[in-house]
Amino acid sequence: MQMSAKQIYKRLLAYTFEYKAVAICAVIGMLGYAAMDALFVRLMQPFIDEGLSDRNVDVLSWAPVVVIALVLGRGIFNYMASYCLTYVGSQVVRQLRQELYEHMLYLPVSFHDKHSNGELISKITFDTEQVQQAITRALQVMIREGAFVIFLLVVMFRSSWQLSSVFLIIIPVVALIVTLVSKRFRKISKNIQDAMGEVTRGSEQMLAGHKVIHGFGGQKKEIDKFSIVNNRNRQQRVKMDATRALSVSVIQILAASAMALILAIIAMPSMIDTISAGAFVSLLTSMMMMLRPLKQLANVNSDLQRGISAAQSIFEILDTQTEKDTGTVTLDKANGKLEIKDVTFCYPTKDVPVIKSLNLHVNAGESIALVGRSGSGKSTLSNLLPRYYDIEQGSIELDGVDIKSLSLQDLRRQFAVVSQQVVLFNDTIANNIMYGLETPLSSDELKSVAQQAHVWEFIKDLPDGLDTMVGENGVMLSGGQRQRLAIARAIVKDAPILILDEATSALDTESERLIQDALDNLMQSKTSIVIAHRLSTIEKSDKIYVVEHGEIVEQGTHQSLLAQQGAYAALCKMQYGE
Repeated sequence: MQMSAKQIYKRLLAYTFEYKAVAICAVIGMLGYAAMDALFVRLMQPFIDEGLSDRNVDVLSWAPVVVIALVLGRGIFNYMASYCLTYVGSQVVRQLRQELYEHMLYLPVSFHDKHSNGELISKITFDTEQVQQAITRALQVMIREGAFVIFLLVVMFRSSWQLSSVFLIIIPVVALIVTLVSKRFRKISKNIQDAMGEVTRGSEQMLAGHKVIHGFGGQKKEIDKFSIVNNRNRQQRVKMDATRALSVSVIQILAASAMALILAIIAMPSMIDTISAGAFVSLLTSMMMMLRPLKQLANVNSDLQRGISAAQSIFEILDTQTEKDTGTVTLDKANGKLEIKDVTFCYPTKDVPVIKSLNLHVNAGESIALVGRSGSGKSTLSNLLPRYYDIEQGSIELDGVDIKSLSLQDLRRQFAVVSQQVVLFNDTIANNIMYGLETPLSSDELKSVAQQAHVWEFIKDLPDGLDTMVGENGVMLSGGQRQRLAIARAIVKDAPILILDEATSALDTESERLIQDALDNLMQSKTSIVIAHRLSTIEKSDKIYVVEHGEIVEQGTHQSLLAQQGAYAALCKMQYGE
């Protein structure tokens, strides 16, 4: 259910309640600032009528003191309002960013499949900034300038209530314009956010894929694509400014028309004697000074609607359900026995099942291999075992317990995955190896792990050794080096079940030999599931399963499958060029 603008802003303001003492100070500061300006206009009447017209020196002598006092008070209230409001606004944005970041971490993998990184980054950076504008600048203008308009109306009515009543005619018209314009502002703001998400997404893809772009000469294509997105963003901003300028102009024309009508009434012979010079100046000054806050109030509507639209997009993410952790059974360390029964699975973004009625039995400490063509559903299994996706039909059991009954944290602690796509963080080699450890390893323990994974061979020659920064996603390292770091990380995790997903598919012979040696060490006394294209890496497996279109078509040892002269034998002949 979509929230209304009022509900969104109410929810947004709820974030300020934690800092209500500072927020109250900000409101006092804004009201005080507006009161000082209105009081200055109000005091014009006695200074002119009593001081100048009646030649009262005592009244005039107080004028400089009052002016200085009002300016000082105005300055103090302005600082108080600005500082307190900025403090509250920055705290709310910090809290929203933190909540967004934390919530995104706990969202299911299927959510991230549907949303690009650029789009989500834009929400953490751009959208939260728009929210700050709605809390700080918009709130400041609404309270301060709104109060100033009310105070000026009070001054006008004290000067001449009959004439000031004319001004009240325009208020319903102004309210109608603001309502109509608000809807358009929100719509354009949503378009600006979408366009900004596209700009971030396009920039991110260009930076991530710049080597491919250079390699295929795709610069012109990417520039043209970005130009369209960039121009769409510009068009929406122009629409926003044009709408804002039009609404401000109409409101100011209405206010000026009301002022002109009041002046025309004063010019009538029957009215000229009913108002004193001081009251006239006070009334005229009030009307003139009201044009500025009316303009700002009309202007701020765009900031407010932009903030509400941004808050809506943020709340949509925060209201998205996190991963369902339905498990209540705790598990310290599993034996490693796996039972996959009649599992059928279809990705949320697809219609055709990737796995169909799959049955698999893996004993604790056993090493099995899954082979088959690309897209046959082998790698999907490595996503289903740690419950990155939930299965619709069938069940998966670990040591006789349904994995849905296990808590996610305990379940995922039982698996170590080494895949072709190694994700490294922009940190040191040591921190990447020990990622997720509560207690860091000692230097000797870390060196031992590095040697087991054949990481030490290239680390020992680096100036900073284990403290070398790996760069963005390990850009400073080769594919084989990244792979060995992933194996070192798996050694440190020491999980009872090991999943090797195409772990050696993209390596040269030397790297493959070292990594295969490291994997053999790692696989000892663990349940291992090896997903591979290179059949030479799985010949020693206890059992090999051939998967086609999500179903097991053959199973057995390397020798028995070759003897069957079926799909596995055909794959071997194809690879070995027989």
